[in-house]
Amino acid sequence: MPVRVAIDAMGGDNAPEAVIAGAARALKQSEPDVHVMLTGPEDRLRPLVEEATAEAELNLHVVHAPEVIGMDESPASAIKSKQNSSIHVGLGMCREGKADAFCSAGNTGAVMAGSFFILGRQQGVARPSVIGYFPTLTGTSIMLDVGTNVDCKPEHLVQFARMGSVYVQRALHCEQPKVALLNVGEEPGKGDELSKAAHKLLSEADGLNFIGNVEGRDLLMHRADVIVCDGFVGNTLLKFGESVASALPQMLGQEMRRLGMSEDEQAIVARAFAGVRARFDYEEFGGAPLLGVNGAVLIGHGGSGEQAFANMVHAAVELIRENVTESIGEALAD
Repeated sequence: MPVRVAIDAMGGDNAPEAVIAGAARALKQSEPDVHVMLTGPEDRLRPLVEEATAEAELNLHVVHAPEVIGMDESPASAIKSKQNSSIHVGLGMCREGKADAFCSAGNTGAVMAGSFFILGRQQGVARPSVIGYFPTLTGTSIMLDVGTNVDCKPEHLVQFARMGSVYVQRALHCEQPKVALLNVGEEPGKGDELSKAAHKLLSEADGLNFIGNVEGRDLLMHRADVIVCDGFVGNTLLKFGESVASALPQMLGQEMRRLGMSEDEQAIVARAFAGVRARFDYEEFGGAPLLGVNGAVLIGHGGSGEQAFANMVHAAVELIRENVTESIGEALAD
């Protein structure tokens, strides 16, 4: 059965060139039943697609969407007023069953607003949530929420834990994921009222492998597979991680020069560090799934390049093949 991924060809700082190049790269690496549909102005996309498919026949299609939602536009009003935009058209394809997933590195608020308005929330979901990836010493942990929900109630964090557990089981193939609450201390009584109440509910929740609180210093140690917090805290940590990944190479270079290391010595250290930095690179993850809506939606970083878009397509295919959306719906309906 074909897997159909719609992608916003006009989303991101490097669109549409990087989007099309990334989609073409992903198709060359994928099974022949994978199709990618690019949404955007046909007159801009068609020449680039013809160039990308000149040497190999690929399942790369153009779906005309003449309007574009800018990064600085109001998300809700733009989605309502620009119904022929690349974001609106792509989400509409998912709603109509013409696509199995939608990806975009465009206006994040518009993608989320469009997902809520066009696809709707899954039954039983109070707050859909975007996940964030945290590389650890032994793999990858995910965090919910990382910006969708700044103000949360305790029951929302429990729902994040359930959705995150299903995602880790299906997409990351971890049978019994450990769930933890991000807090200022390990003891159950630590934290603000939200943390205390959420800890109690998580401890009592059936079907969750809740191990208690974890602190910020535990994030890279892989004490848990799923870490829950409100979107304000999660987004702050995610952006801090991005800044660390950007600043550390410069700091390392300054220190190597201070120590008087030779160019050969610096090159060896730089090669080793490049592998570490790659673990934090959003290009490696492609896009972050929006869990809790009636469809597979991935949101990419605005600065995504060719590699990120290729990995976004691969991640979308994984979501579809592993029935992540359906599994979340079943888990929350029980």
